[in-house]
Amino acid sequence: MLPLSPGRAEKHGFEYYRHGTLSLYAALDVKTGKVQGKTASRHTSAEFIGFLTDIVEANPEPKEIHIVLDNLSAHKTQAVQDFLEKNPQVRFHFTPTYSSWLNQVEIWFAKIERDVIARGIFTSVADLSRKLMKYIRTYAKSAKPFSWKYTDPSRRIVTK
Repeated sequence: MLPLSPGRAEKHGFEYYRHGTLSLYAALDVKTGKVQGKTASRHTSAEFIGFLTDIVEANPEPKEIHIVLDNLSAHKTQAVQDFLEKNPQVRFHFTPTYSSWLNQVEIWFAKIERDVIARGIFTSVADLSRKLMKYIRTYAKSAKPFSWKYTDPSRRIVTK
């Protein structure tokens, strides 16, 4: 999408240059709403273990760390199993297939997509990474937990 401006409706460009891809790792603390994030050029088990190491180091207290994940193969390698053996306080919980919406961090991913990516202009992968990490730091200043409440009973689907 092209950026909005006064007097110009939302438009999509017909041409764009893709500078490359970027993986974004994010861990949402469901109690505080804060997100710990990291970007990487690829999504391999090595980068994933690096992110897990950052999470463990950021939580030095001897407490359990529960991580909800999708079923990506990079999350299930022998290297990841070795990491889990060395860090017994880390526990994985995998979402069922087609159920990633159960993971609260997906709400946050939708938010960052709307707030940063959808109308963003990025001159390079490094520029995208900088803007994502700036958003994460800014978001942390006002972060709060997501509230999953069903507040409108009139919208329930009634089955007989």
